[in-house]
Amino acid sequence: MARSDVKANDPGETDVQSPTDLEVQLTKYLTDAHSIEVQALAQLRVAPDIAGADVLAAAFREHLSETEGHERETRRLLDDRGASPSSLKDLVMAAGGKGFVLFARLQPDTPGKLLAHALSYEALELASYEMLARVAKAARNDDVAATATRIAGEERAMRDRLAGHVDAAVEAALREHPRDDLAKLVRSYLADAHAIEQQAIGLLERASKLVEDAELSAVFEHHLAETKRHSEAVEERLHGLGGDPSSLKDAAMRLGALNWTAFFSAHPDTPGKLTVFAYAFEHLEIGGYEQLARVAAKAGDDETVAVVESILAEERGAAEALAGSFDRAAEVSIRIQTS
Repeated sequence: MARSDVKANDPGETDVQSPTDLEVQLTKYLTDAHSIEVQALAQLRVAPDIAGADVLAAAFREHLSETEGHERETRRLLDDRGASPSSLKDLVMAAGGKGFVLFARLQPDTPGKLLAHALSYEALELASYEMLARVAKAARNDDVAATATRIAGEERAMRDRLAGHVDAAVEAALREHPRDDLAKLVRSYLADAHAIEQQAIGLLERASKLVEDAELSAVFEHHLAETKRHSEAVEERLHGLGGDPSSLKDAAMRLGALNWTAFFSAHPDTPGKLTVFAYAFEHLEIGGYEQLARVAAKAGDDETVAVVESILAEERGAAEALAGSFDRAAEVSIRIQTS
């Protein structure tokens, strides 16, 4: 029986919904959540060994225990629904987790790359559970909603712990791979930042067209304008230091943006998935710029510090704007899938 008694200000709910469709979608969200936890476990079981700093290693070990609990909880919720995790999704995600660990090991600044990725991944998990909670509330499933809200709280706490360990990650990276020429390292970090901005531009250009909602489109379009300015500012600073963007890195990141948008457009809950991914991507940028600011400060490059701090303020603002759009993204996704 279709519902028409939904309160207008209930997060994630629409005027007319099909409980059957919502229940099917809720199961899909749970299988996605379980797969994300499987990937997190693959990363967290190795992360303490390559963290490079005791405080980081301790944070990863503590969250490993929490994540094992999250995996059990999502599995239980699926079992309660007569469903089970997706073996294929779990296999792919586990392989992806191991692949990132290998990538991080091969970087000269492993602790820094690990921290930026982990910060982004915690944001991905946090946003995913926020979306799951909203779908569960719309489906009137109190158990799933309460569990998702509790797990989201633990993911938020881990994200904040990691954000507090940026200094430790930078010190560990410099200690394990000392540099005589910090100015050269600043140029390398700026080139990385420029490549990431290229991917962000590619994503944001397409996101506003894919979300099928004027309110969400406005959020993406606003940050697209900011991101283009960020790219220009980073490139200008690179040139000022006698460096140039990496054409190879830029091209690879733009290709990645195309692949991601193709992935999102193939899913019926595109608005929700795009908003979740964009929120995580903002935290990848935040983690990278936080480290760049510290390395530039150590190099005595006050101009780069000023540029980066200005960009960071807008990246944090974009992350907050996306978090403020979770309700709308869930509502639009539900409407699309139940219409």
